[in-house]
Amino acid sequence: MPDFWRHSGYHLLDPQPGPPKRLALTNGFLRAYLMRPEMRPVAESCAAERKLHARLLDEPRAAIAPSDLGALADADMRDNYALLLAFRDRLIAAGTIEDAYLGVFTDPPAKGRPPIPPLFLDQLAHVILRHALDGATDPMRARAAELLFRSQRVTVDDGRVMAADEEIVEMHAARAASGDSGLGKIGELLAEANLPARSVELDVMTETNGEAYWSRDESHDLVIELTFGRPGLDALARVLEAWIAHFLGLETSIQPMVQIKDERWVWHVGLDVESSAIMNDLYRGQDVDEERLKRIVALFRLDFADPSAMRADIAGRPVYLGLGMDADKRVKLKPQNLLVNLPLAARA
Repeated sequence: MPDFWRHSGYHLLDPQPGPPKRLALTNGFLRAYLMRPEMRPVAESCAAERKLHARLLDEPRAAIAPSDLGALADADMRDNYALLLAFRDRLIAAGTIEDAYLGVFTDPPAKGRPPIPPLFLDQLAHVILRHALDGATDPMRARAAELLFRSQRVTVDDGRVMAADEEIVEMHAARAASGDSGLGKIGELLAEANLPARSVELDVMTETNGEAYWSRDESHDLVIELTFGRPGLDALARVLEAWIAHFLGLETSIQPMVQIKDERWVWHVGLDVESSAIMNDLYRGQDVDEERLKRIVALFRLDFADPSAMRADIAGRPVYLGLGMDADKRVKLKPQNLLVNLPLAARA
């Protein structure tokens, strides 16, 4: 069984067998946040900052008074600690990573509570997916799962849709001079993203070379093809099924599709900001120009295995999912949409 995503923090947590399968919070996981570059003391750190950092390393769940933060000389560090401690307190109150993640989107916002940085939410999605995919043997699904916590840059050429990790694309572009790349589709990806390219080593993942993923799982340098009918898009559908099952305990069937032809279209979920807006307009019967329609990267049909899990007034009807890219060909999937926007029956 391949081990993967070791830097996700999965090995610092306590996986519960379930059901439901959950990741119990540990002090080791909390300490990992204190070791981030933004939190580690530096040469210029004041004595109060060093003391606070050492105290939390020793006792990650220690109660910290406002006066402890007020004693920090660096205003940025006061802000950093305020954000981190608010996030830590959410994790502690929830007890599990899954409950903490879901609570961010379902609990009413508390007055005066600092927002959770998007980076932290992506990290939680990362480690939750590692748990949901534990025992996975299909490398294509593991690569597809990266779309749920890492932004992608997309290129569409002759009907083929290819997605590369945005951070890696930008990293390579920053290293290279603009101009003569000769890099084929990957060079086009960089060019369309208005990024320079000269030398880059990104491979398109296929069924033939897919096993290489397990040795490159944290390099994020494999391009995944999301063309309809290709294994990458099917793998993403299976990951979305696993995400729903992990959180909600519901079995669904998600299938890629080319377009929505349904006079009884009753429900849809956009998996990102762009697709949400476009599908809303289409549902309302508003005109959507061709250029904007081209921002839809993929469409899916979702069916519940048990229609009684749905709202009674639309039970048995399909739910349509959309995935889109913005004007810069960037895909930023919001996996929480699948947890809070499905038409679920009220649970006792």
